[in-house]
Amino acid sequence: MAQKISHKRHIAKAITWRCVGTIDTIILSWVMTGNPFTGLKIGFSETITKMLLYYAHERVWIRVNLDKNKELKESRLRHIIKTITWRLIGTIDTILLSWLISGDIITGLKIGGAELATKPILYYLHERVWYRSNYGIKKEIKPTYE
Repeated sequence: MAQKISHKRHIAKAITWRCVGTIDTIILSWVMTGNPFTGLKIGFSETITKMLLYYAHERVWIRVNLDKNKELKESRLRHIIKTITWRLIGTIDTILLSWLISGDIITGLKIGGAELATKPILYYLHERVWYRSNYGIKKEIKPTYE
């Protein structure tokens, strides 16, 4: 049975991940700068950039690990590699936005560095939850002829 994965699944994943990621960024930025308003500015500013980047990342990865029947291969290694590639993209985005908002590259590097510890764990858990979800996946039944 082939699977068709809809865009609405990736949109929902982008939204749920962004909520988790934004809360983490706000807390880390607040702790690193000592200013809750700077934390909020950094957290909310990356909402748009990260959602767009995440959606694009999802669309690329859906094509990366399909077998010849266009079905996803189950693999924890796939989730780990996907986590690493997303973290690289996300960290660069966070560093740039934090630097721009705080005016200090060291602050940007500190916040980005802290996210290297928190985000991969949160992202991996998010991926595993979504992997178990059927939301936005349609099973295509091929007719059989006798």
